[in-house]
Amino acid sequence: MIYTVTFNPAVDYVLRLNALSQGGINRTASEEICWGGKGINVSTVLKMLDTESVALGFTAGFTGEALEKAVKSMGIDCDFIRLEQGVTRICVKLFETESSEETEINPGGPEIDGQAIDKLLHQLDNLASGDILVLAGSVPKSVPNDIYETICKRLENSGVLIAADASGELLTKLLKYKPFLVKPNHHEVGEIFGCQIFNADQAEACALRLRVMGAANVIVSMAENGAVLAAEDSNVYRIGSPKGTAVNSVGAGDSMLAGFLAGYLRTNSYEEALRWGTAAGSATAFSKGLADRPTFDRLLKEISQ
Repeated sequence: MIYTVTFNPAVDYVLRLNALSQGGINRTASEEICWGGKGINVSTVLKMLDTESVALGFTAGFTGEALEKAVKSMGIDCDFIRLEQGVTRICVKLFETESSEETEINPGGPEIDGQAIDKLLHQLDNLASGDILVLAGSVPKSVPNDIYETICKRLENSGVLIAADASGELLTKLLKYKPFLVKPNHHEVGEIFGCQIFNADQAEACALRLRVMGAANVIVSMAENGAVLAAEDSNVYRIGSPKGTAVNSVGAGDSMLAGFLAGYLRTNSYEEALRWGTAAGSATAFSKGLADRPTFDRLLKEISQ
């Protein structure tokens, strides 16, 4: 089973407008509500790919209740820990049609105390060998910044496979626990190694360095320039991005992670899993929301030709 953890889920209020007038009154062209948070995004795309998962994390207040109800209505199993104080945050996403610019307003979210963290850790103690645990995104200020490391240390030698989509110290501190997969983008890898990445050769070099530091498999995604996978079978796989117009960056990385995991479980092939990940990530990038199955199937066929 795949388990996803979202420390700070969100109700995403997505507003599309022709142009944003600073300090003035703005009229939207359309609005929609999405149920967000990186782990929830992963679970949503896994469901689209007919791969079951359990969504874990923290919710609070009336917005948290609405989010849990929505996740369950999508057919996703969940076992969120309810916080007594605060509300699950509402994030505002502004998309400007004329400039193609995206603006995000993300609140901090409810405080997660030590007791709630302990409840999550006890939940994770029940995972079995062969299960996959997805740790995705940043953590709220109320959560210790070494929480990923704490989780990995607790699950060390349990046989649970860790897949992490994180940046900075959240990522580097867990490498010594030999995670199954890490998926930083080229900007995040550049920050880790103090360099800029402009091509696949540079991405490959960094991916191999992360493997030496402990990760079994490393994907470095480069948006429209494709991705590089340094795999535990000692091969390096490169892939380009399919043709399409990018209209949305929210959730593309989460979709790639979900696609890779679903593809690997389905085919037991790292190369094919990278195709699945690229198709899923691109399907989200080319859509107003998360990837849908027809777009994924079309792009996977295009990539595989």
